[in-house]
Amino acid sequence: MKHLLASILSIISMVTFAANYNGTIITDSLHNSAIYPGTMHEYKIYIPQEYDGTKPACLYLGLDGILYNAPAVMDTLIANKEMPITIGVFIQPGVITDNQGKVIRYNRSNEFDRTDGTFARFIETEILPAVKQHKTPNGLPILISDDRNDRAISGASSGGIASFNVAWFRPDLFSRVYTTCGTYVAMRGGNELPALVRKTVPQPIRFFIHDGSNDVWNPIFGHWYEYNLLMASALEFAGYDHATKWDDGNHSIKNGSRVFPEAMRFLWKDYPAPIKAGVSKNNMLTEILIPEETWSETTEAMPYIAGKTALYPDGTHFAKTEPNSDWLLNCTLGDNGAPINEQQFYWLHNPLHKYNEVIGMCFDTKGNLYVATAIGIQVCDHNGRVRAIFPYPTAQQADAVAFEGNYLYITSCGKVYKLKLNASAHTPGSTPIEVKSQGQG
Repeated sequence: MKHLLASILSIISMVTFAANYNGTIITDSLHNSAIYPGTMHEYKIYIPQEYDGTKPACLYLGLDGILYNAPAVMDTLIANKEMPITIGVFIQPGVITDNQGKVIRYNRSNEFDRTDGTFARFIETEILPAVKQHKTPNGLPILISDDRNDRAISGASSGGIASFNVAWFRPDLFSRVYTTCGTYVAMRGGNELPALVRKTVPQPIRFFIHDGSNDVWNPIFGHWYEYNLLMASALEFAGYDHATKWDDGNHSIKNGSRVFPEAMRFLWKDYPAPIKAGVSKNNMLTEILIPEETWSETTEAMPYIAGKTALYPDGTHFAKTEPNSDWLLNCTLGDNGAPINEQQFYWLHNPLHKYNEVIGMCFDTKGNLYVATAIGIQVCDHNGRVRAIFPYPTAQQADAVAFEGNYLYITSCGKVYKLKLNASAHTPGSTPIEVKSQGQG
């Protein structure tokens, strides 16, 4: 059935490709990807007639090829000044073929449904560089802006969640996202995304979410419409600039195509004004974060390097890592100072499914635990639950973490960054202090 959907989307792509448009289409394919070995990805580049090659154009990246009659719609919106001059790049998911050209492996779900930054890296390091090597038929270079504010990405079904993930895991690459019938279900971890949205510091991304109440492609994985509602609710809670469009449609791009012009107008409204991060209703984030404070590079040295154990501020128990696990262990200290009562206690989010990735941990004076992980700094309450997540300032994860005074520090790629918080560190070796209980919660 999944392969059937991919075929249907491919057929629709070919049909819409035949629609009227005023620009130019270039067709090519990328072979032997380093990220997805052995795959072949077909792609098309749409250059609007207004593009003159004198400065970088904005980017619209479409997944599953040309959907929504996008080139013709873009023509109209560009002509009406409702979106800027934008080059369209339309990618088909990867396939592996045998020597006779028969497909022996479809890579669509592996590329689109997985909840990590792999596909974003593929776009950044393989697809866009390949696109930029082309020239228009009249010899103009293809110049595409590197500014995230100048970039939109869109997809349907698994392409929808892929579009979300590209911007979510790499907000430095894209700031505008349209998804229709997005697969935010229990297929490869997409069902966990609304929880991450609620807990994570908001990023400068604008979303348009569309789905229909009869969208249940495969109930084994969940109800598509219900999960789209959950995602929209999470975006609202987290303070994102977003819009939604609901109807009674099923798992089809028919209604998504109808909504596409409206979505593009919303995503590009007020351009070139930059999209700004919103304010979350997450009370731990609002308690800890200082408005307008962000990570900044510093010439200061790291005050110390936090280890993979951390002593609770009152000195009665401590946290430590558990190998090959999403858990941290908690041990209380007996009268003789020996650890007792060891149990799994702090549970961490791990959408990348990487283990032994805890970089370091430290407590604040209120007893909250700050854990540097592959996806950012996860902040756990007294009872071991992640309540807040601070993404790192770069696309690379941290190498080390420290918390001193009111500043959280990390190192990444040989540089030191710090973030001022409305929280105070309980530095390792400090005198034990009494901590107000948060209750059993």
